[in-house]
Amino acid sequence: MTAIDPERIRADFPIFADSGGAGAACCYLDNAASTQKPRQVIEAVADFERHAYANVHRGIYKLSSAATERYEQVRGIAARFIHAREQGEIVFTHGATEAINLVAYSWGKRFVNAGDEIIVSEMEHHSNLIPWQLLAREKGARLLFIPVKRDGSRGGWVLDLERYREMLSPRTRLVAVTHVSNVLGARNDVAAITRAAHEVGARVLADGAQSAAHMRVDVTAIGCDFFVFSGHKMLAPTGTGVLYGRREVLEEMGPFMTGGEMVAEVEKEYSTWAEVPHRFEAGTPNISGVIGLGAAIEYLDRLGMEEIERHVRRLADLAQERAAEDDRLEVFRGPAGDAAGIISYRVGFGGRGPGSPRSPRPPTGRRPG
Repeated sequence: MTAIDPERIRADFPIFADSGGAGAACCYLDNAASTQKPRQVIEAVADFERHAYANVHRGIYKLSSAATERYEQVRGIAARFIHAREQGEIVFTHGATEAINLVAYSWGKRFVNAGDEIIVSEMEHHSNLIPWQLLAREKGARLLFIPVKRDGSRGGWVLDLERYREMLSPRTRLVAVTHVSNVLGARNDVAAITRAAHEVGARVLADGAQSAAHMRVDVTAIGCDFFVFSGHKMLAPTGTGVLYGRREVLEEMGPFMTGGEMVAEVEKEYSTWAEVPHRFEAGTPNISGVIGLGAAIEYLDRLGMEEIERHVRRLADLAQERAAEDDRLEVFRGPAGDAAGIISYRVGFGGRGPGSPRSPRPPTGRRPG
């Protein structure tokens, strides 16, 4: 498809297309929280459940072998989607939140020590803040915040990257930053953030929960050590997600959870771990959900990520223009022409009439709702 056709796409979503559906007359604006599912995803999950279900990695009979092959194909689909170097760098999780916690536990507990520093930004969602708060408290490390500022030339809110570079030091162990803000839609230059962090020997985790569904992501070009995203924010079933990790970094890490499938050898007194990525996938996974994740990625690829990004940005630009016509609204967003399809606004806070104060700070991803 060369251009986004809203009516054609809407017809793919039963909740909107079915006359009796709850969303038949609905304009759904909550994709940043969770997305509706197209029939291609629903049917892929249903077909697997009806005709092909078996546990994976645990049987040599035909049905199990076929299910395992289909499951592992999605790992390859996900790797190509974000331009990972190999599918072994893809770890399936239950979402971005679990993926971040996995890194905090498996990498952080080993490599962060007393006196070290972890840098996050003021834009972070709870999921990319609280794990680092707990890790810093446990290890005696410091948590530093990249401030948000107004962009003087383009307008909108951005991270203060000059201040960020000043914060970096040999004590910096990790920089964890959102790729696209879930509140402002500001798209951060994670590649530049990564280059600066690597100069002082720090690792970088990029939270792609709001970017993976709306723009082309190339983790190899970004250079980050970790990248996370959730399936349910990109048309896939809930309880699905991906942790990308550079293989050499994943190899340094021990397991997050223990049990079935993450072991290579088990004796009475000791165990050894499976190879990456399976050492991070203990227990029976959400097999059907992962099948749905693969279908969702293929659906987005058919639409074209560049077209999706342009279309969503046009919608957000239009929303911002209309909001500017109402003096009761104060809009917060990333820089014009570069922000993603998310805007925030305050209602009834004095508006922007003569003498009304402008908010000195934007809302952040840490606030409820």
